[in-house]
Formats: sequence, C-alpha cells, structure tokens
Amino acid sequence: MNTQSKPERIIIFDTTLRDGEQSPGATLNVDEKLAIARQLARLGVDVIEAGFPFASPGDFEAVQKIAEQVGTPDGPTICGLARATQQDIETAARALKPAAKARIHTFIATSDIHLEYKLRKSRKEVLEIAPEMVAYAKSFVDDVEFSPEDAGRSDPEFLYQVLERAIAAGATTINIPDTVGYLTPSEFGALIKGIKENVPNIDQAIISVHGHNDLGLAVANFLEAVKNGARQLECTINGIGERAGNAALEELVMALHVRRKYYNPFLGRPEDSEEPLTNIDTRQLYKTSRMVSNLTGMLVQPNKAIVGANAFAHESGIHQDGVLKHKLTYEIMDAQSIGLNDNLIVLGKHSGRNAFRTRLRELGYDLGEQELNRAFLRFKELADKKKEISDWDLEAIVNDEIQQVPELFKLEHVQVSCGDHARPTATVTVRLPDGQELTDAAIGTGPVDAIYKAINRVVDIPNQLIEYSVQSVTAGIDAIGEVTIRLKHEDRMFSGHGASTDIIVASSQAYMNALNRLYTTLQNGKALHPQHDSVLPSVN
Repeated sequence: MNTQSKPERIIIFDTTLRDGEQSPGATLNVDEKLAIARQLARLGVDVIEAGFPFASPGDFEAVQKIAEQVGTPDGPTICGLARATQQDIETAARALKPAAKARIHTFIATSDIHLEYKLRKSRKEVLEIAPEMVAYAKSFVDDVEFSPEDAGRSDPEFLYQVLERAIAAGATTINIPDTVGYLTPSEFGALIKGIKENVPNIDQAIISVHGHNDLGLAVANFLEAVKNGARQLECTINGIGERAGNAALEELVMALHVRRKYYNPFLGRPEDSEEPLTNIDTRQLYKTSRMVSNLTGMLVQPNKAIVGANAFAHESGIHQDGVLKHKLTYEIMDAQSIGLNDNLIVLGKHSGRNAFRTRLRELGYDLGEQELNRAFLRFKELADKKKEISDWDLEAIVNDEIQQVPELFKLEHVQVSCGDHARPTATVTVRLPDGQELTDAAIGTGPVDAIYKAINRVVDIPNQLIEYSVQSVTAGIDAIGEVTIRLKHEDRMFSGHGASTDIIVASSQAYMNALNRLYTTLQNGKALHPQHDSVLPSVN
C-alpha cells in the first residue's frame, strides 16, 4: 500500500528497532531485530524504521536483512535513518536496496542551542545542507523523510524556511520532532498548525510527529498534533526509547480506536464512521508488547496502559461487581481487542513435532530448522514437568531461543547448596571461547548471588548488576519463570534473559546471556549514535 496516498487515515511509523533500541541495555542482535520486524509487519505498521545503517556493521546487516525478508511488495515500507551527510545517506541506500518500498530518513538540527553547541553551524549553513542532502537522498529513493531535529525548541520562522526548502528538494514526509520531550499538548498542536499555515508547499508532504516522554506528555502531544493536521505518528512498542522513552504505539492506536468518534471529524470523516483510523491489527498488540519486552529485557510495569498486567484487572469489590454485571461499567475496551485471550491449553507431552511447528506458526513464529529443533527439545523437557502447556509457555520457550546471542561463554553445569542455616554456595563449569572448560565455586548472600560470583571468577569481564527480576509466565507452582537482568559495563547497559521452570537455572541463563552480549559488543566496538555523534563535515 502506498502510504503517501492515504492521508485520510493515520500512518503508523514504528521506530522500536531504531530509537527504541537506543534505550540503555536494549541492544538487539540481528536475529532478534528480524523477529521483531516480522511481528511489526503482522501488527500492520505502515513504516518500520529498521535502524541507523551507518552506526555499525551489525546495524547495516540488520537493516539489510529486514529490507530483504520483511520489505516485500505487500509488506511495510522499510526506513533507514541517516544524518545529513553523503556517507550516511549512501550507506542507508545500500542497506535498503532489497526493500520493495524503501525510505531514507535524513535529519539535521534546527534549534539555536543545537546549532551553537552541537553542530557549530550557522542557520545559513543548515538552510543549504538540508535541501542538498534531501535531494541527494532523493537520487536513491522516491520516498524521503526529513526531520529538523529539536524542532520543538526551534525558531518557528527559521523552521518554516528549512521545511519549505526540504519539500522543494523532494521530501515526501516532514517529521516534526520534540527531541527532548519539552512541549505541552497545546504548544505541540500550535506548532503543527503554524507549519500548515506558514509553509507554502506543505500540501506536497505528509506531516509526521516524533516525541519523547520526558514530561509524560508524548501520547497527549501526538493526539493534539493529529487534531491539527499530523497524519504520521512515530512511536515505539511499550514506549521504549532514550531517557523516558517515546510515544507508545499501543496507547496511540487504542486511543484512536476507542475514541474514534471524537477523532473522525479531524480527519474529514463523519463522526459515526466505523472505518479504522489506523491500519493496525489491534489483536496483535499484546503479543508484540511481550515479544519486545522479552527481547530487549525491558519489563512492562504492571500499571502500564493497554498492555500492563493490571490493565484489565479489578480488585475493588465495587469494580468487580460492576464488571460482572456489564463490562462497560469499568472497562472502555475489551481485553480480547488487544489479543489478551484466555490462556488455553494447546499441547501436551505426546504432541509431535509437526503439531508443535503448526501451533507456533499459528502464534506467528516461523522458525528455521535449527531454532525449531532447539525449541522442540525445550518443549519436550517442559512437557515432562508440566501436564498443561499454554500458548504463553510456548511463547516463553520460543522467545528464549530467538533471543540467544552467540554462546562464546557457555554454562555447562551449575549446582547450588543453600538453606536457612547454610551459607549459599554455587559451583559452575563454564566453557570459554577457546573451548577450555573451567570450574569454580563461590559463596554468596543467596543462591543467585553465589552463582553470579562463581561465574565472575571464571569469566573475567568487569560488570555491575543493576537490575534482577523474576516473572511467572502463567499461574501455578509449575509455571515457567522468566528472569531478566541488566548489567552495567563502563557507561553501557546490557540485558539478559532466561526462562525455565527452575528459576535458579533461568537466573544462570540470563546472566550468561548478558555476559555474552557484553563480550560481543566489546569485540565489535562501539556503535555510533545518530544524535550524539552528529558533528557534520562540510558538505561539498
């Protein structure tokens, strides 16, 4: 679908794999990015910003693979971010080349504070660079998006000039970012209204918005922008992203879905129109949220709107009574509308490999042979421990397999001794990257602490454990426990994830997962950051 021809609905631009991945500790490998991209396509997003190709070889590979495998003719537009330099734009174009519908998203700052302290350039220079680089991007792809970084704190008159020149140079989408989450809804709405009224050729481009949640106003800002003419929303699953994150996709989509009658007139529709305002399959929201949470290691707080564990829970007796009599007394939407269905038993210990593969495909997972084999073995092990296996159990197994990084360090054995009058002691055996196996032991304040100390005696990579959490996938004493941890090394965060009916084993897996991520990053070097590493060379 050509999103440019559908301005009467809201275009959903997902930047989970670019801005969302810039969250501290949310680094994803290529396979994980590909898995999320496939799910975003099933969700129905119009545009996937797959990454910043110039940042690192890994980012380039991820964007290229997503362009190849997800950027099909009937799939979403695949977008790559590029600073306003020829090198960035050329690299993005190469990575995006396999996509049926490709977009280059280039940007340059326009606020005086960014011009003076970051770019060290004058307004005159930016007025020359922006259209030149838009035109250069246009020489590679027809679909070019331009963003004036920190538009929310830019002088409106200067902003209008930059946007007019970018559109004249070929930009088909103009994105207005509240880069630091500074604006309030009325200010953001006024900014969009001013652009519509003062940029002469604005009708030749779609107005997009991008915003951070530093003051907790990102979603409200976007909805006000829609009322004033914005037709593309740049958002992330679970609202992840730098600092306080981005506008949350699920919150925006459900606000437009539940309050459709209110927003219809702003899009020129009859108030009672039942046509959806977005292309999103809302029944995929909960699953997508869980996948992103599991793969990034960023947990969703229980009271999170739409996808939090308590979003449809009622503890108050008055509320419970009302919901039992009629759901609409205290629920403005149905849990099933976001894909939160009854946790039905689907497979058991006698189920075969084909039934297992078929059910995974029904859940949206299409695994390669090796991944399927590993996941099936995990399923059989689980089936010996649990009589009843749910879809959520299956998703935990599959997400754990998808999430695996190269096992440069592999935990071969773990044994723990603990009790109320015993000193918790752990013995571990770890296989090193050279194939050597080392065994060591340690005493800790608890069994998990003992395991981590023992592993650290073998794997000598300095780190600090910042966060440790355990969540039950389903109810019951035999439930799978998902462990998520976050490590800090120097100024960077690394997440790890493990799932098992034994939380000690899951804790060990999560720690090794995080250590392997840390070690892999140290081997590959530091990736560029699109905003922080944005000192531009002179444009010839």
